Amino acid sequence: MNFIPPRRSSLLMMYASVSILLSSSVMSSSFSPSTSSFALVGRQRTSDDARERRSFLLRGGDIESHTDAQPASPPLEITAPPATELVTNTKSKLGPNAPPPGFLRTLLPSFPWHLVPNYLTYARCLSIPLFLILSYYPTNFPRRAPTLSAIFALASITDWWDGYLARRWDITSPFGAFLDPVADKLMVSTALIVLSGRYGGIVAIPSSIILAREVGVSALREWMAQRGKRESVKVGMQGKVKAALTMMSISILLCVPEGIGLNSLGWTKLGALATGGTGNVVEGVKNVGIAKVLGPSLILLFMSAVITVTSGWVYFKAALPVLLGEE
Repeated sequence: MNFIPPRRSSLLMMYASVSILLSSSVMSSSFSPSTSSFALVGRQRTSDDARERRSFLLRGGDIESHTDAQPASPPLEITAPPATELVTNTKSKLGPNAPPPGFLRTLLPSFPWHLVPNYLTYARCLSIPLFLILSYYPTNFPRRAPTLSAIFALASITDWWDGYLARRWDITSPFGAFLDPVADKLMVSTALIVLSGRYGGIVAIPSSIILAREVGVSALREWMAQRGKRESVKVGMQGKVKAALTMMSISILLCVPEGIGLNSLGWTKLGALATGGTGNVVEGVKNVGIAKVLGPSLILLFMSAVITVTSGWVYFKAALPVLLGEE
């Protein structure tokens, strides 16, 4: 049996005690050079490092030399994310691609600008019953023609304006997308029916063509949408030209005062088409003043009917493979 001198035994016990204390979590966090130098971002020693240090001390190694040989781990760099300037439209709820606020949006920041396109569509819907009532009542209404023309013209402008704002402000609404084309068709059909009753066949014939096309194309789009091919019959340039010509011709026709005779259209003799449907048209009355636009407005209406047929054929031709079951 080997005899260990008391002094050396005491030293070994002291080293063992020191190593146990250094390996504990409390002492390592209090006296470890890495944590004392980097108290906020230092790393805790792993159990493998603690066992290696204890073994090194039992072999008689020096603490300072051991710590010098094992450099402290570099501190963790904690950097805050760069501040970014957020452009929000919390109150206006416009789309992400909307331009910066202009004068009106800056002046009225709390106004619900994202609802303006829908408000314009609602106004167009409300103009339909107003237009219909003023077409017949009151019976003695001297300014009926310019009033009806102004109502229809303003409603036609809102048709373009709400679409423009929706694209510019990058906003869409499912209800607005549904109501917008419906309001347009109701407005145009109501005006055409009123004018057909006033002028008879010369307006009723192109009006019937236009309305028949609208019903057919609407049914075609709904049928194609059920098969996931609505994009093939979306509104094209011809459809937009047709809508513009129709609204322009109706606005001009409504400007003509009631009682203007169609027989004054001697350049076409189309007055015969009014037989049986002259309504309140007074025969033999010459077109004077604003009434001179009657002829040009009828030409625009017939041009609109022609483009109506050609644009409708384009839509049906695009959908023909699906209609015939080839796709």
